[in-house]
Amino acid sequence: MNRSLSSTKTEVLRNTDPIKRHFHEICKVKKILLLATIFLSLIACQEPERNCADFKTGTFTFEEFVNGELKQTTFVRNDTIEIDYYDEKIDTFSIRWINDCEYVMKNLRPKNQAEERPVHFKILKTEGSNYTFEYAMVIKKNKASKRYVRQGTATKVSEATTRTK
Repeated sequence: MNRSLSSTKTEVLRNTDPIKRHFHEICKVKKILLLATIFLSLIACQEPERNCADFKTGTFTFEEFVNGELKQTTFVRNDTIEIDYYDEKIDTFSIRWINDCEYVMKNLRPKNQAEERPVHFKILKTEGSNYTFEYAMVIKKNKASKRYVRQGTATKVSEATTRTK
């Protein structure tokens, strides 16, 4: 007999009862779903683009809602200093880079106790002239304290590290 293996398998399946055929069809579908899941998981696990070094220095804008009103902050940053222009006020911060994507910022002239606490920033992704970041007050590890992490997106408007009005 010169029958191929696949034609023999097909003939066996035709001659079996409907329950076995249904079982084999379910197994095929499961294999396809498993392969599709693995493929999609590999695509979804790609790291977002992070060209953090491009955002270490320059002039940036950041918008957020404060008490229902959209507010804009412009900030100028070099390797060690950041100057924020917000709501007719100017604040100056020291910058300490942990790595290319994370830094700690500390107000150089705090006006109250809350402003004395450093803030930790982490660049999550970069895209074009924008970067998405998260930030939170640096607090000592303590079971009673909670760390409130917020997110935002800043736009680089200039390579310059001086602000022009």
